[in-house]
Amino acid sequence: MDEKADLVRQLDQARSELLAASEGIDPHAEIYPGWTLKELFAHLAGWDDAVASSLRAHAGGREPATPATLGINAYNAESVETRESLSYEQTVKECRAAREQLKAALNDLPSEKFDEPIILPWGGTSYVKKLIRVFVHHDREEHAPELAAFKARSAHPHE
Repeated sequence: MDEKADLVRQLDQARSELLAASEGIDPHAEIYPGWTLKELFAHLAGWDDAVASSLRAHAGGREPATPATLGINAYNAESVETRESLSYEQTVKECRAAREQLKAALNDLPSEKFDEPIILPWGGTSYVKKLIRVFVHHDREEHAPELAAFKARSAHPHE
């Protein structure tokens, strides 16, 4: 399996784990301070949009926008705010579509661009492989376990 295909597989697997962990959680429950499941999905969509945009710019030899230069928290708030008027179902649909766009941008990346430094959505540079692994980790090692823990606490609130 080539590196891009492996990264796409990892993105799919990590997101599947996150979605499985979210099953059964009340979409209106506050899972993080000030965030419901809808806001989490808006946050995920925002980052997938930013990464896809960076990959497309990189593929075209253009300097990508760096939407998170004001900081990750500011970008998270903006991602959630721009999707505020969407329903929960629309937000989840947008989150799924954004992940598909990210995977398409990765698959479309010319081989010669894969190993070149890329400008990150938050500024600075790294490599495509490392950028994608950040988001695999984000789903798999951060949000999925946090959702599972939330679900466990909700099932046994007095333990």
